[in-house]
Amino acid sequence: MKKLLFALTFLLALLQYRLWMGENNLSEYFLLQTQIQAQQESNAKLIARNQILKEEIIDLKSGTEAIEERARNELGLVKEGETFYRVVGAELRDRNRFGH
Repeated sequence: MKKLLFALTFLLALLQYRLWMGENNLSEYFLLQTQIQAQQESNAKLIARNQILKEEIIDLKSGTEAIEERARNELGLVKEGETFYRVVGAELRDRNRFGH
């Protein structure tokens, strides 16, 4: 009976050692879970960004309105016969006046 009790105690100690100190121990498991969660969040952001880019590509391929809007916003282009006005907000004016 004592041999059985000793064997079970030894087996329990061995399993506890592997759980806390051995390869793929509990602390590594929790660290990996945290890394997986961070990677999944990063992937979700990238998937959302890719979806927006896909929609923009479809929009650019399907018509000229998106191309025209992009040319106006990013390149400052205007159509013939149009007059371009730049409106400067109070914040920007104040910053320029005070040299900030």
